[in-house]
Amino acid sequence: MKSRPPAKLFPAHYSVVLVSWLVWLGINLDGQLLTPQAGLPVMGAAGLVVLTCMLGSVFAVVRFADHLADLLGEPLGTLVLTLTATVIEVSLMVAMMLAGDQNPTLLRDTVFATLMLVLNGLVGTALTAGGWRHLEQAFNLQGALSFLHLIAPLSLILLVLPDYSRSTAGPTLAPQQEALLGVACVLVYAVFLLMQTTRHRSYFDHAEDEPTPSALPHALHRGAVLRSAVGLLFSVLPVVLLAEHLSGLIDYGIEELHAPASLGGLIVAALVLAPEGLSAYRAAIANRVQRAVNICLGSALSTIALTVPSVLIIASLQGHSLILGLQGVNSVLLYATLFVALITFVSGRATILQGQVHILLFSAYLFFIFFP
Repeated sequence: MKSRPPAKLFPAHYSVVLVSWLVWLGINLDGQLLTPQAGLPVMGAAGLVVLTCMLGSVFAVVRFADHLADLLGEPLGTLVLTLTATVIEVSLMVAMMLAGDQNPTLLRDTVFATLMLVLNGLVGTALTAGGWRHLEQAFNLQGALSFLHLIAPLSLILLVLPDYSRSTAGPTLAPQQEALLGVACVLVYAVFLLMQTTRHRSYFDHAEDEPTPSALPHALHRGAVLRSAVGLLFSVLPVVLLAEHLSGLIDYGIEELHAPASLGGLIVAALVLAPEGLSAYRAAIANRVQRAVNICLGSALSTIALTVPSVLIIASLQGHSLILGLQGVNSVLLYATLFVALITFVSGRATILQGQVHILLFSAYLFFIFFP
């Protein structure tokens, strides 16, 4: 498979991010814009501006991350995008957890929403789009199974085991159990990253790819990587900073509309996964399905292995109790998702039919949010 030139960056990406920085500065100068005291029309207009700026910055993150991915190659390029999304996710969740009513189910709802969005929504969309254009696409079986080898047990331990533990009342874990879970997640993820970036890096390359040297001279290559890294940081920071203001809007909107509490987790997950979803879709369309697989499964794994321990630690320091165990139909949806994901990725080849099954599961998840 031939290598392609790095993705182009345009001045518009910098302009959008600069506007986001200016909006954040304006909100901090006038602290009443996003509060009920400003009135519903003003609050709604300001909230729309914040959401638009965050989405614009998120799409700028995609461009910088794609550029880095082309310069660094797989799996380092995808890893950069995954870790960037993790920073955004933790920032949003912490901001929402420290504001409003301190929703104890936020971590559970967001992690579950992330798994449903990634393993069903993003995977289904990418495989459907890629299968429609290219009929059948091949990916590296060993890499996909390496992801699932960790995603399946960690997600079940986090989201199902609390329903059966007896140390605490309800679907929760004792502090000692939370500490053990957090440490175990971080350690196993560290081992995975070591394998992914060194000894078994070939597992996460396309099966037909051959290593190709960079088309840029070494000095220019280093300069391009540095510029893209700085641009990525410049784009991520306003998203993180505006997250605190958006969290208040989400809580207020759910309360006023009497919407399901789990909708907050879905909104957080959707915003966080926007750059990765776009990157995975574009990769599948370009017949680079291995990158799409790395993005989707890497996002699910980083949420479980990095976001969960981070939020557990912060919640413990703040004295917040978190409800972790899934209830009712959500447990069945999780089992079905993991089972179908295993069937999909064990073949090493993807078609439109596999994508449609994942989209069906994602549609069921959305339906049961509003009609549990």
